[in-house]
Amino acid sequence: MTETMLAARMHDVSAPMLLERIPTPEPGPSDVRVRVKACNIVPNLANVLQNWTTWFPQNPLPSLPAIFGLDPAGVVDAVGTDVKGFKPGDRVYVNPGRYCDSCRECRSNNRMHCQNFAFSGYFGLTPSSGIMLDRYPYGGLAEYTIAPQYSLVRLPESISFETGARLGYLGTGFAALRKAGVGPTTTVLINGISGTLGLGVALFALALGAPMVLGTGRNRELLDEVKALDPQRIHTHSLADGPVDGWVKELIAEGVDVHIDALGPGADHSVFNEGLKSLRRGGVAVNIGATAGPVPIDVHHMMDQQQKLIGSCWFSAGEGQAMVDMAASGAVDLSVFEHIVYPLEQVNDAISGISVRNGGFSNFIISPS
Repeated sequence: MTETMLAARMHDVSAPMLLERIPTPEPGPSDVRVRVKACNIVPNLANVLQNWTTWFPQNPLPSLPAIFGLDPAGVVDAVGTDVKGFKPGDRVYVNPGRYCDSCRECRSNNRMHCQNFAFSGYFGLTPSSGIMLDRYPYGGLAEYTIAPQYSLVRLPESISFETGARLGYLGTGFAALRKAGVGPTTTVLINGISGTLGLGVALFALALGAPMVLGTGRNRELLDEVKALDPQRIHTHSLADGPVDGWVKELIAEGVDVHIDALGPGADHSVFNEGLKSLRRGGVAVNIGATAGPVPIDVHHMMDQQQKLIGSCWFSAGEGQAMVDMAASGAVDLSVFEHIVYPLEQVNDAISGISVRNGGFSNFIISPS
C-alpha cells in the first residue's frame, strides 16, 4: 500500500482530465477502500463534463478538482472499524448512489428518494446533494476509491471486473422493469433497444421471462444483432420504417403491457409519444433515457385508459446483487458485451472515443490498476 495514488482529475469544467498523484484515502468507520480494477465510461460523460453547469445549474458537480468515474469495480483493500460482512480481497462493484440516511425519506426506508441523493464520481440530483459529493469525493478514475459498505455488490469469479463495471447501466434498466412488474406474462416495448441502456433492458426483460420484447432503433445492422440474441422473442423495428405505434399494433392489436423509453436527451419527442400510444389499456410507461424538455402528453387518454407514466433513476445495491446472482446462475447472459479497455493514462482518449462504438454492445472501460 503506497501513500499516494494515481488519479485523473478535472480542474475546470470542459477541460481535459489531468493525471496526478494525490494522497491515498483512508476509509471511515463504515466505509471500505477498493482498489479499482475497472471503471465504466458512460456515453453521457462527455456531455456532463462539458455542459452540466449550463444545463442543470441547480444540481452540483463534485467540487473541483474532481475525480469522476461512475461505475467502479475492483477488490476491497481496507475496511473501516464498523464494516461487517466485507473484508480485504472481496471482489465488488461499487454502486455510486449515495444517500444521507438522515432525511425524512431515508428514515422512512425510501433511500432512493433521499433529499440529498448524489452519484459519487458524477453529479448530484438535488440542490443539497453536494454534501454527499463532498463526503465521498473519490470516483472510479483513480487507483483507489472510498465507498460506504451499503453500496457494495459482491462479484463472483464468473463475472469479470469489466462486466461488473457495466452494472450501472444494466441496473437502470433492471430497476425500471421491476417497477413496471415485468414477468412471464408481460409484453415489453423498448425504444432505443440497441443502445447502451436499451440493450440491458432487453437482456433482463428476457431473463425475467417476458414472452415478447419489441425494440426500436435506427441502425438496422445493430437491430439485427439484438434480434439474434433471441430470434423467437425479440422483434425489432427501424424508426426509418414508420411510426412505432403502427408497427406495435400490427404485432399486438391491443398494445404492449410496458413501454421502456431508453432514448437520450436529444431524441425526437415524437418517438416517445409513439411509445405511449403503443400501450394497452392499463399499461405502464417508464422513462429511463432522460427525454429532455416539455413533452406534450394526452393525459386525458392516459386517465381513461388507466395508464401510468413514471420516471426511474438508478437502482439499489440490493437490485445490483439480484442482477449479479441472475448472471451467475445463467439466467441472463452478459457475455454479449465487447470490452474496450484503456489504461488510466488514456482516459481523455476513452471519453472522446466512445462516440464511435458498436451501439450498446461496446463496453468502454478504464483499468487504473
